[in-house]
Amino acid sequence: MNGVNFHLKEEIRDYWSKRSETFDLAFGHKIAPGPEADAWQKPIHAALGSQPKCVLELACGTGEVTRLIHDLGHDVTALDFSEAMLAVARKKHAGKSRLRFLLADAEQTMEPGEAYDAIVCRHLVWTLTRPEEALKEWFRLLKPGGRLVIFDGDWAKPKPSGRLARLLISLIDRCIGPDQNYDGALSSRHARIMDALPFGSDLRSAELIPLLSTAGFAAVQLQSHGPIARAQRKNTNLRNKLRTFVYRRFILTCTRP
Repeated sequence: MNGVNFHLKEEIRDYWSKRSETFDLAFGHKIAPGPEADAWQKPIHAALGSQPKCVLELACGTGEVTRLIHDLGHDVTALDFSEAMLAVARKKHAGKSRLRFLLADAEQTMEPGEAYDAIVCRHLVWTLTRPEEALKEWFRLLKPGGRLVIFDGDWAKPKPSGRLARLLISLIDRCIGPDQNYDGALSSRHARIMDALPFGSDLRSAELIPLLSTAGFAAVQLQSHGPIARAQRKNTNLRNKLRTFVYRRFILTCTRP
């Protein structure tokens, strides 16, 4: 790892560690039980199937997606490189069997090869400092026939139809004050990190799919994030409903042959 990326990784780790204290209060991170949890869980279940599997969750954060995978009956290793995030997740899932937490770097896990039936990650790919190498690492970790499930989006700029939603959010902020728990792409530190990342200016499924193929993955499938967004809008305020329209989000699944 060169000095530039080392510095950037430390900046990323420190940023997310500080956010761990209020992360579950921020819209889009906490997953509400009911329709929203069901919407997140559905593509995971579709990709992994009903039989119990050994699953690696990368960048688990406070353990929200961890719960969804674990509730499906899988053995889960939940990995994050922020000890502060893992502390929250460990407390949230204390006493559960079939679950271990691992302090490690998602881009270089140090886990044995062909150890997992599936890998799941949410909002991780945009933070990768070396995406091509990370995807090769994930390929190495999967058993033949193993599945990779990616939830992510282009967080750098609003999609054309999302510009109005962002404008309305800014008007709400002016009227009632900003949401103190939401730290989006306009915050100065978040923006500085994004500027230094390979995907910081743009992450689209059309760019990621060829990288997955180059890493060796096959049967790459793009799925709509729409059902999750619709579920998120069911029980939240107007400002958060508008947030679901701002950015282009997607789900990708693929297989190690």
